Amino acid sequence: MEKIQGLIDAPFTPFYPDGEVNYEPIAAYAEMLKKNGLKGVFINGSSGEGYMLTDDERKRLAETWIQHADKDFKVIVHVGSCCVKSSRELARHAAEIGAWGIGAMAPPFPKIGRIEELVKYIEEIAAGAPTLPFYYYHIPAFNGAFLPMVKLLEAVDGRVPNFAGIKYTFESIYEYNQCRLYKDGKFDMLHGQDETILPSLAMGGARGGIGGTTNYNGRELTAIIDCWNKGELEAAREHQNFSQEVINVICRYRGNIVGGKRIMKLIGLDLGKNRTPFQNLTDEEEQAMKRELEAIGFFDRCNVL
Repeated sequence: MEKIQGLIDAPFTPFYPDGEVNYEPIAAYAEMLKKNGLKGVFINGSSGEGYMLTDDERKRLAETWIQHADKDFKVIVHVGSCCVKSSRELARHAAEIGAWGIGAMAPPFPKIGRIEELVKYIEEIAAGAPTLPFYYYHIPAFNGAFLPMVKLLEAVDGRVPNFAGIKYTFESIYEYNQCRLYKDGKFDMLHGQDETILPSLAMGGARGGIGGTTNYNGRELTAIIDCWNKGELEAAREHQNFSQEVINVICRYRGNIVGGKRIMKLIGLDLGKNRTPFQNLTDEEEQAMKRELEAIGFFDRCNVL
C-alpha cells in the first residue's frame, strides 16, 4: 500500500450558532490547507467532534470534503463509533463516494482491554471497505485502550488484508519506532503528536503524520519536515520549539478542539463554536488567547487564507 508522505490535517467541523453543521466553509477550508502545505484531511475524528455527529452528518461531511479532493490531497474518513454496525456502514459509504482511506479509534464505550477485542473491532469495520487502506487511530487518552501496538500489528498481520498502519497519538517514541521497524517497515506509521514531530523523524524515521494544530500552524509543522529533509537541524529545532509554544498557549484554553478551533476565527476562517457538552471559550478568553499568541509572533507565522 502507498505510504503517506507529509502531514495530513485533522479538520474541525464547522457549526452554525444553533449547533447545526455548516458545510459552506469547507471549500475555502480545503483550499487554505492545500495552500499551506497539507497533503489531505482525516475527517470526523477527535478534532472534528466525530462522536458528537449523527451518521448522516458524518456522511455528508465526507461527501463535501471529497468534492474538494484531488490526486495530491487525500481524504481519510474516521468511521469509529460505539456501534460497530454504524462504523461498517460509514466505511462502506466512504468507499462508495471515493475516499482515499478510512480509520477508526477504539470506542470510548465499551472499553477495549484486550488485543483480540480490538482486532475483532478493526476486522469488522475494515471489511466494510475492503478496497480502502484502514488506519487504526491509537489515542488511548481518549478511550482508555492502553494496549501494546506491536502486539496489534502482529495480530492484524495477515488477518486484516487492508490494514495499512496506525495513526500513533501517544507519548512513546520508543514504541512508535518499534512499530515502524516491524517487518522492515511493513506498515505505515503516521505520527500523531504535533509537539514531537522532530524526534519522530530523528528516531522513528517518520515520513508522514496527522495533526490537529496543522489547522492553523501547518506552515511551521511542515517546515520541521522540510528542514529535516534538507539537513537543517537547527532550523528544524526552531520550528519545533515554536510549535510547542503555540501548543503551550492552547493548552491554557482547553486544548486544540476548543481553543484551537477558536484560533481559526482569529486567522479569518470562522468555523463556529463546539457542540455541547464542550465548554466554549468566552469572548474574554478568546481575547486573552489572542494576546498570548501575539506575544509569541504567531500571526506572522500561522496559516494564511
